[in-house]
Amino acid sequence: MKIRHYSTLSLAIFASFQAHAAGFQVAEHSASGLGRAFSGEAAVAQDASVIARNPAAMTRFDRAMFSGAISIIDPEVDIYDTTNMERSNDVAPLQVVPAGYYLSPINEKWAWGIGMFTTYGVATDYPDDIAAGDMAGDTSLVSVNINPSVAYRVNDNFSIGAGLNLVYAHAELNRHFGRDLSQLFGRNRSDLLISMEGDTFGWGWNIGAMYEINENHRFGFGYRSEVEIDFDDGDFTDTDGSKKKAQLVVDLPAIWELSGFHQLNDTFAIHYSYLRTEWSAFKELKATSPECDNRICFFKPEEYDDSSRYSIGTTINFNEQWIGRLGFAFDEQAGKATLSIPDSDRYWYSIGATYLHNNHWSFDAGFALVVSDDGSFTETNSVGETFNFESEGLAYITAIQANYKF
Repeated sequence: MKIRHYSTLSLAIFASFQAHAAGFQVAEHSASGLGRAFSGEAAVAQDASVIARNPAAMTRFDRAMFSGAISIIDPEVDIYDTTNMERSNDVAPLQVVPAGYYLSPINEKWAWGIGMFTTYGVATDYPDDIAAGDMAGDTSLVSVNINPSVAYRVNDNFSIGAGLNLVYAHAELNRHFGRDLSQLFGRNRSDLLISMEGDTFGWGWNIGAMYEINENHRFGFGYRSEVEIDFDDGDFTDTDGSKKKAQLVVDLPAIWELSGFHQLNDTFAIHYSYLRTEWSAFKELKATSPECDNRICFFKPEEYDDSSRYSIGTTINFNEQWIGRLGFAFDEQAGKATLSIPDSDRYWYSIGATYLHNNHWSFDAGFALVVSDDGSFTETNSVGETFNFESEGLAYITAIQANYKF
């Protein structure tokens, strides 16, 4: 009997944990942004991390600045296989997401900067011996985006910016025989069925604009282009143990954001964002090789639609040394839920603070609780059997950040 690879791999390379952003998107770019649920990110322009959302905002800085952040994402995602009465707990392992930024004014009109962060990432890890082993397994994607940018102040009110994005990605996956295939071939459920590993580079671009009504009120826009990730020399191990070189091409979706910032008085400011991710570009996963039947090693069509993220928050200036933040966001489901991405709507509840140590150093901390809607879905395995699943999840996100003004 021929095993259908398009079912076996489920979401293949680009699986993700459920609980921190839609699909497999990574939003954690800074600790300062986390404290406000990333509301107003294209307009706030508090520190150098603004490079990740709107390069035009670099014109607001009159001194060079460095910002470095570490975010710790601790998801708790549980999946219940109601067909086989099996529960997989905590299938999304803890992740550490670093980021670093440097920006500098060149003169009164020009500024430049460079950032290193990620916009897409992955981690799922199911038990090897579950019944749905050929649809679950373990999957990881590590991506790093290096983003040099420039900004130009057109006049007192309007600035523009642009940047290039060099993206490095490394991916691994393993799938196991599971219930039906182990019975069919006389193997153990936990035996390795297929695996794939590869790394590659891709590139894209981003632009931004900022309009400042005055010092206290401004609007920002940022756009980050689609990036094609081409694993053109991946190591694919087939069901019979044979090793092949395979190609997998995936389009990482474009992102655009509109933000506003308003300083209401000396103490309170509000900020908000609408962010749109063009997930409809993510249409299929297909790995090809001359060594596979009809050149297709596996294939799976995807059911993704463009999704929106709405966020609002407030900044509170307590005194000359302490700043507080609160934020809320609604993150809309991007795609049909699967084992690899049990996607659902999410609700962010955030809090954060900044300590201004002196004229050079400041420190940020942020925390967010991300609660996902419970969901149910079905998947069909490699021999045509349909399993029913239920999912529930939340995530605890903690971040710290250090900033230095030169």
